[in-house]
Amino acid sequence: MSYETINPSLAAGFATARREAPAKSSTPPVQSRPNSVPRWRRLLGAIVARYGLVLAFLAFWQVASTVGWVNAAVFPPLDVILAALWDGIAGGALLDDIAISLQRSGIAFAAAVAVGIPLGLFMGQVRLVEQALDPVLQLFRQTSALALYPVFILLLGLGETSKVFVIFWATLFPILLSTIGGVKEVDRKLIEMARTYGAGSLAVFRRVVLPASVPAIFVGLRLSATTALLLLIAAEMIGANKGIGFQVMNAQYNFQIPLMFASILLLALLGLAANALLVLIQRNLCRWSQPNA
Repeated sequence: MSYETINPSLAAGFATARREAPAKSSTPPVQSRPNSVPRWRRLLGAIVARYGLVLAFLAFWQVASTVGWVNAAVFPPLDVILAALWDGIAGGALLDDIAISLQRSGIAFAAAVAVGIPLGLFMGQVRLVEQALDPVLQLFRQTSALALYPVFILLLGLGETSKVFVIFWATLFPILLSTIGGVKEVDRKLIEMARTYGAGSLAVFRRVVLPASVPAIFVGLRLSATTALLLLIAAEMIGANKGIGFQVMNAQYNFQIPLMFASILLLALLGLAANALLVLIQRNLCRWSQPNA
């Protein structure tokens, strides 16, 4: 059936429109110019967009302390703080503190990983175990590790064991809860599909549950790494004679304010380095979960 059989006037209109339609031009379309913005400008714009507020805050600190808007004895200029940090590292005064602090937090973090990830995977898989242990875990999780620190000192003494254990206690729960949540959030359709193709319980866990839980586990690892450094300061402020946290308190007592801020800056840099390392490992292990992969 054609338009001519339906309505002759419509057919005539379509014929006229076809005759009046302009012919296709043989001239190739004009291509858009490539981006003429220099690469260094794009890079500079990306840096400003991401770190602009931080850089502005640091610049304001430097100017305010230099011109006297704030008390330079309380808030020294950034160049003075950086000079104190360099003198402490180059002179070796902070190297021993860095080593002992990394040892304490590293042992506690490794122990939390060794306990939290297997226990979280087991609790996420076995519902009865989770129901039995969850009330106890929630009770201890809501209790501050710093509030329990005197108890740990009474039980373990004022030496290295109590310092490592309080860090371990605080870093355990983020890893454990993130692992449990990652296992429980695995898509059940993937598990059913794997079982449909004949995969056993071990194969389902190894090929489906564990890979799908890795991104959530790394979230817990990053939170625990930050928590380890935070608790490290508190642990080294009580009964310690070495460590970055001890240097913070010792510099404050002796009114060495640049050294105090240098030690705080050093802790922040260590935290950023630990987080960047975990992000790099996560990207290499979980390329399939990256949005731009």
